[in-house]
Amino acid sequence: MKEARISIDRDYTVAETDPRIYGSFIEHLGRAVYGGIYQPGSPLSDERGFRRDVLELIREARVPLVRYPGGNFVSGYHWEDGVGPKEKRPSRLEPAWSVIESNQFGLNEFMEWCRAAGTEPMMAVNLGTRGVEDAKNIIEYCNIEKGSYYSDLRRAHGVKAPHNIRLWCLGNEMDGPWQMGHKTADEYGRTAEEAGRIMRMVDPDIELVACGSSSLAMPTFGSWEETVLEHCYDQVDYLSLHTYYGNPEDNTPDFLASSLAMDDFIRSVVSICDCVKAKKRSKKQINLSFDEWNVWYHSNEEDKKLERWIQAPHQLEDIYNHEDALLVGSMLITLLRHADRVKIACLAQLVNVIAPIMTSDTGAWRQTIFYPYMHASVYGRGTVLNTVVKSPSYESVYGDAPYLDAVAVADGERETLTIFAVNKDMAEELSVTCDLRQYAGYEILEHLELTHTDRKAVNTQAAPDAVKPSANSRSRIDAGRLTAVLSAGSWNVIRLGRVKTAGK
Repeated sequence: MKEARISIDRDYTVAETDPRIYGSFIEHLGRAVYGGIYQPGSPLSDERGFRRDVLELIREARVPLVRYPGGNFVSGYHWEDGVGPKEKRPSRLEPAWSVIESNQFGLNEFMEWCRAAGTEPMMAVNLGTRGVEDAKNIIEYCNIEKGSYYSDLRRAHGVKAPHNIRLWCLGNEMDGPWQMGHKTADEYGRTAEEAGRIMRMVDPDIELVACGSSSLAMPTFGSWEETVLEHCYDQVDYLSLHTYYGNPEDNTPDFLASSLAMDDFIRSVVSICDCVKAKKRSKKQINLSFDEWNVWYHSNEEDKKLERWIQAPHQLEDIYNHEDALLVGSMLITLLRHADRVKIACLAQLVNVIAPIMTSDTGAWRQTIFYPYMHASVYGRGTVLNTVVKSPSYESVYGDAPYLDAVAVADGERETLTIFAVNKDMAEELSVTCDLRQYAGYEILEHLELTHTDRKAVNTQAAPDAVKPSANSRSRIDAGRLTAVLSAGSWNVIRLGRVKTAGK
């Protein structure tokens, strides 16, 4: 059995987690909205058309933030089409995904759904086919109480109180040639600067996210970030990152090592942000919004066969397997390790479309990736400790990849310590030790693991629990030293704390 060691110090911290790091994403794409979160007339929906079973799973995962309405969709979207009387809303061609958008679910429905789900909105504005004036109009509609054209229009639509949306994305993936209204870095930087400036004139208390590169592989990566920030540094608070990984060649070791590329991506963008800060002699720090990340590749071939110009097709419906859940776990660990700069992150997406939750007309179920996402969101709030991992490694296309991926999060208020760990060795168990003498009196509350003998095992509606967490009883604390045995190919949540006795 291989052996690894985790070293932590309660005073050697990275940062407090911003709960928004566990955000997600709903785009008008495929069945994410229609048949996903919204299905009027279904016996599974409430009187507003919101799927009750989906809402339950979203609350279970404690999703704090949902980005909306895109994504590529937003770059051609007229938000006015989705407000007001439903019988007057136009159906439109939606070129980003070659479908028809009915606009029966729009901005006000989304805000009502957010309240039902217990989550906050992250609203994107169209800086593709539209621009600065549209950004001004939508924030007036959303955030001004009354007395102006757009605020009174919202009130006429039956929404008296302003939505008070705090977090806004200035467009989406504007570096990408696939994007409607694609721009050069200079063009986008100036547009984002002016849109941000005017939006702050309307509401000075908002937070703004500028578009960074769509991936580390973009040919303009680096120069794009620098140029954009040179224009809009003073107007924005965050720079976005997007990345997806896949395993089309069925090379599991390299696939599971992809989190190293994510780590490199984050470090590189932080360096660029700080370079621009130094050049501007600014005291302001730009943080990161990793507002699209996930595994995505299973549905690519099927999507090529889809009929064009239909409504809500089965689009981008990846069926996730066990090894996908392991990489999602490692990506969450990577985000936590950078909690000092990554303040927002959105697992893309939330329902049906490359999502942890799947639905049919008769029910909803958890995909394999739901579990690490839910575990991190529920147990990963607190102070991220600088977690030093000493582990055997293997060669990958990304360099030496440690078999053990781990991070520790302390919650001082609840007196708990949670260790998230992935054993990337699919064939062999891993023994892990950690000196916990600084946490005298802590005991193991539980050790949950997600493991399976078949790395391609999936959850389906017929077999929704084929891959699910179970208790690992092979962890112990002896003289302040934690020893845990991680199963081959496993995601692990080791929760430690003071065991409360009756009456205390």
